[in-house]
Amino acid sequence: MKNLDYGVIGNCTTAALVSRTGSIDFCCLPYFDSSSIFASLLDEERGGRFAIEPAAGCKITQEYLRRTNILVTRFARGSDVLEVFDFMPRYRTESGAYHCPPDIVRYLHVVSGRPKVRIRYEPRPGYAQYPVRRELSAEFLKHCTTAGKYESVYLYSDLPLTDVADAKPITLTEDHYLLMSYNQKIVRLDVDYIRLEYERTKVYWMGWLARTDSVTAWPRAVQRSALVLKMLAFQKTGAILAAVTTSLPETIGEVRNWDYRYCWLRDAGMTISILTRLGHYSVAKRFLNFILDIVPYKDEKIQIMYGIRGNRTLKETELDWLRGYEGSRPVRVGNSAHFQKQNDIYGVLMDVIYQSFRLFYNTLDYREDLWTVVRTLTRHIYNNWRKTDSGIWEFRSERRHFVFSKILCWVGMDRAVSIARFFGKAADAENYARLRDAIRADVLKKGVHPKTGALMQYYGGDSLDSANLLAEHYGFCGAGDPVYVKTVEQTWKRLCVDGLMYRYREADDFGVPRSSFTVCTFWMIKALYRIGRCEEAVEQFDRLLGYGNHLGLYSEDMDFTTKRLLGNFPQGYTHLALIDTALALSDTPAHGSGAETFLPSVPA
Repeated sequence: MKNLDYGVIGNCTTAALVSRTGSIDFCCLPYFDSSSIFASLLDEERGGRFAIEPAAGCKITQEYLRRTNILVTRFARGSDVLEVFDFMPRYRTESGAYHCPPDIVRYLHVVSGRPKVRIRYEPRPGYAQYPVRRELSAEFLKHCTTAGKYESVYLYSDLPLTDVADAKPITLTEDHYLLMSYNQKIVRLDVDYIRLEYERTKVYWMGWLARTDSVTAWPRAVQRSALVLKMLAFQKTGAILAAVTTSLPETIGEVRNWDYRYCWLRDAGMTISILTRLGHYSVAKRFLNFILDIVPYKDEKIQIMYGIRGNRTLKETELDWLRGYEGSRPVRVGNSAHFQKQNDIYGVLMDVIYQSFRLFYNTLDYREDLWTVVRTLTRHIYNNWRKTDSGIWEFRSERRHFVFSKILCWVGMDRAVSIARFFGKAADAENYARLRDAIRADVLKKGVHPKTGALMQYYGGDSLDSANLLAEHYGFCGAGDPVYVKTVEQTWKRLCVDGLMYRYREADDFGVPRSSFTVCTFWMIKALYRIGRCEEAVEQFDRLLGYGNHLGLYSEDMDFTTKRLLGNFPQGYTHLALIDTALALSDTPAHGSGAETFLPSVPA
């Protein structure tokens, strides 16, 4: 695979990656963070796949059914034309509950002729650690593990199950279905049932997207990104995952391979802001409630990330029996970054609470609890803002006085001032304002390079950090502030290569970074627009949109030279930044800054 040429299907319970040729190469069941059923993405020989292989010489094309998360792969060879509709069912039932089972549906629609296919169905439950036993019955094909933790999956079809099990050629003369489930099905399955699941799922996604309010020159890109973001929202809790996958490398053959099937609090503020700007208040509020449920009231430790159920322990282990994506080891499950000390998290959480009051004040039932959390966070900032930390990029062995962490501490105190004033806590507001101003003065004194006038990565250093491009986004600097303009100009000069951005260029725990961090490129484009380099920003944005895969999806990283997608996929933060940048370049009002008037309201 030359690129991450995959589509993603999902139903807010789990998701699967479907290759450009129609092979499901990664899927975890029953949930996003469960063990894999298919993982040939991480080990081509051992991982397992679910492929539909046409006759030789087929022309294969792929696209999403318009305005949905249903993926259509078309196989054409002369008059023999087959379309495979891949989806995971999702819709609201008559009772109002969501139907989103751990099922993959592959609906085979014969457009013309008599197409011939082989079904390569090779599930390997439990991260493919142990051998699998196959059981064939008249009703289904079952695969289960023979050792370790017991896992099993069931395949239902109106095709001959023996032919499917043995990957024999099958000639299709009419429509058929394949349904794989983590559960043994109770309902009676036939083509009519599958068609109904398809129609209900199609209507659900089209209806959800119809409520998306996006006035932008790039509607298709924004809509696809919004659909990805919604797909990553875990139904049971409202948590939003960073990505569907684990251990896709930032650079091929290296060890920067992490598990991203978790929820980072740092993404929360932008996520809530973007969802509400697109009109999706219910998704935003469910995510907000997830965040507020896991925020400790007083002296408990605040983590930078949590499991999608709010779990705090994310033990990192290595699956040494898997070869890794194109040999990039190790394959990791869990993430040790949850132990790290990152002082920016206090500002992130305060910004989330600020947005909760601003957007949902009239429907919040726990205002005094939130005020307690605000006071707790201000105490954390007071006690920690002068200390070193691991920074936004999660350095594992080195702590510094990172400028971005200080800026986010300023954000925390700035939002605390607005909240305190709203509650009539004048003395608290005055105290918070003094600390806010002291942090800003410290950053401008110690965090600005004396020669270039730009914000540095850390105090006393000479390196730059793309995260500081967010200083204007959070209101720390105005777009016309000379410090911000210099920061944008110097960051563009020193961290940009052929229009793509490094996070930073200095060596870290794993050597010198060699790939571009795509979200930073979106941040730079927005920053260029903000400082008045508008035509250049639009040109760069159009160019970057061309680097997505064939379906307009993005991963975390990108190769500077080949523009190959790298890192975990699809990356929610990247798609968030795409939406944010598109709205900014379309002159849609930006995320609120510290200068904003505090006006609680509940949008209709």
